[in-house]
Amino acid sequence: MRANDHILYEPDEKSPPLLTLGVALQGALIALSNTVTFVTIFAVAADGGDDFLSWSMFVAMVIAGIAIALQAVRFGRLGSGHILLMGSAAPFLAVCVLAVAEGGLPVMSSLVVAASLVQFALSLWLAQLRRIITPVVSGVAFMLLAASAMPIAIARLDDVPSGLPMVAGPAIGGTTLIIAAILILRSSGLYRLLAIPITILAGCLAAILLGAYDIQGALDAPWIDLPEFSAWPGLSPVTNGDFLELLPVFLIVSAIVAVKASSEGASIQQVSWRTPRAVDFRGVQGMLNAGGIAILLCGLAGTLPILVYLPSTIALISFTGVSARRVAFTVGVTLIALALLPKIVAILLTIPRPVTGAVSMVMMGLLFMEGVRTILQDGLNPQKALIVGLSLSIGLGLQTENILTDILGDPWGVALGNSVIVGISAALLMGLITGVGGRRRRRMETSLDGSAAPSIDAFLRELGSGMGWNPNSIERLCAAGEETLSSMLQLSDDYAGQQTPRLILNARPGGGTVEMEFLALFTEENIEDRITYMSEQAETPDISEISFRLLRHYASSVRHRKYHGIDIVTVRVDA
Repeated sequence: MRANDHILYEPDEKSPPLLTLGVALQGALIALSNTVTFVTIFAVAADGGDDFLSWSMFVAMVIAGIAIALQAVRFGRLGSGHILLMGSAAPFLAVCVLAVAEGGLPVMSSLVVAASLVQFALSLWLAQLRRIITPVVSGVAFMLLAASAMPIAIARLDDVPSGLPMVAGPAIGGTTLIIAAILILRSSGLYRLLAIPITILAGCLAAILLGAYDIQGALDAPWIDLPEFSAWPGLSPVTNGDFLELLPVFLIVSAIVAVKASSEGASIQQVSWRTPRAVDFRGVQGMLNAGGIAILLCGLAGTLPILVYLPSTIALISFTGVSARRVAFTVGVTLIALALLPKIVAILLTIPRPVTGAVSMVMMGLLFMEGVRTILQDGLNPQKALIVGLSLSIGLGLQTENILTDILGDPWGVALGNSVIVGISAALLMGLITGVGGRRRRRMETSLDGSAAPSIDAFLRELGSGMGWNPNSIERLCAAGEETLSSMLQLSDDYAGQQTPRLILNARPGGGTVEMEFLALFTEENIEDRITYMSEQAETPDISEISFRLLRHYASSVRHRKYHGIDIVTVRVDA
């Protein structure tokens, strides 16, 4: 597995207080700038007035702070245990504005509350959806998100006050990009830790020299203020006609957001450790639950839903090398404190848009390459290549000329006319078709103990014979099944005094390959990590490692996914 050598502090490690504060301030700046942008767009489009804008901004910042802190915990089924910057985002923007136009702010609030339930449902059923939410789907989602946001970032490069020469915006953005590239490629130590603020300061200096920096808004803002709580829109009854009409649209958008979030939960685990581990899907489930709470709170408060900023998070970790979760707690507290200090927020908002556009371009580039890396992690066969190519073609093509918006009309045109949603949906559909294709799945159930070995052996011999495999291939298949069972039994020793778990074996034959899924409940350790670790060690195993090494020998691939309530070991054996 590749090593993230730049990581200075992993999630479980304690970064120094001053370093923690410095990284947290950078994270808060990123989350704040995005939140202010999207909340302002939403409030203006909703025509809620200044009081509603003030209220919406306040509750969005407070909820974002709470959500970021929740994501950093691992308490039961809540939280991912990693840094995840969060704030108001684009996916719900179009449908929320539509809901306000159709039924008013109370209807929109109730719809957001209903949409939050999808996040909890997907977290509960994530194990059952494992064949739909694949690395290919995740990678396509990241690449489309980056590609769709890139034009917005580029458009900011010429967003400067009127009266300035046309070259001012590109000059400011170009300066910012050059500084960012130098810091990413050449800096180390303190300069790398401060890469984001140095980049922004350099861009602001260029803007000052060109006369594109306006600080008057910050000077006029009060130091401490609270919003008008009377601006809270309240909730509408679920029997409202507009609510029922728009409910399917919100549920579909929330489902797409949940699929994207599950991919993000897997990716953040890969970039947060020096030696990336097999994905712990219990953390992904915890991330979805924390995200669901954030969306629920946004619905109750009447503001645009809070979602994860994965590219910004990856950029922050890449720039600073710090993924310690105490940074996330500090970011959360900082955002809540800033919600009470509009003067500080106003100062941060004076950052020229060409500067934020250039920084966004860097982050989108990192996100796009993370998508490529996610797709390649399991190999790229012709089927996966077609899914990736066609999904990107559809998504990027609709981004240029979206014919679905005109064909479907309101409300479906607004929700499903989004190129990212359509592209991800295409990847999901093609992945589902690929998964259900081929020969019929075979299934057996037994208990997870040594007495299951004969029945598993007989099951696999019958399967191999039915596929026409030769005796050597059948023996290889049976040996892989035996060593998988032995490995699972070794890792379940800590549960010896508890009730014996049920073991389900699903076998999917396809061409010259059999994919076996062993489903059971046990242990904290991960077989996939154990095998990877052994591949990096000298070949002098102790007795306890023999089954893992034999399994590595017989199987062409081994994947171990851990969820709350179930473990799934997937073993692929070639004839």
